Amino acid sequence: MNLGEGVRLVSFGILALIVLGGALGVVLAPSMVHAAFLLGLVFVGMSGLYLLLNADFVAAAQILIYVGAVNVLLLFAIMLVNRRIPDAAAGKRGLRNTIAGFVCLFVFGSLVNGVVRVPWPISTETPIANSTLRIGEQFFSYYLLPFEAVSILLLLALVGAIILARREFVPDRTESGDQPLVLPERPRAEMDETPKLPETTGRR
Repeated sequence: MNLGEGVRLVSFGILALIVLGGALGVVLAPSMVHAAFLLGLVFVGMSGLYLLLNADFVAAAQILIYVGAVNVLLLFAIMLVNRRIPDAAAGKRGLRNTIAGFVCLFVFGSLVNGVVRVPWPISTETPIANSTLRIGEQFFSYYLLPFEAVSILLLLALVGAIILARREFVPDRTESGDQPLVLPERPRAEMDETPKLPETTGRR
């Protein structure tokens, strides 16, 4: 084993520990905000693993999209909703954690079984010099229709997020008397009330 292979092996071990430790923190952290930050750490570790596989474009997309967009969106959603769990639901947390633990153990055992039993041949081909160019060619030739479909889906999700964020303009009741939108976790802001300054008595 030469120096380059040793550095790659040590780097893989460190990144694997970061990913596994961050994933355990996401599952076991009592605070959702801390879990979201640990999820960002997992995304950073995954980008490092992509770099070890000579996938520079996927590593950059992992940082820009998942860490810079998806993780920040999760943090904003957690902080804005701030929903409290009632006592009745908190009492069932132990049962749900037990069921989730068995499901996680089953999935982990299936993954370990797949890693051990499936043969993983090592390719002797030289890595692609410019993976970004090859991915761009595939996107705009063979996978153009799925690429545009995903773009439309993201646009619809963005429009829905804007509608939910501007729900103070939704009327309390429609013409038929029904409530169109009920979101109890966030009180409706009164738009017509303006803060009043305290009246000062006397002169200086």
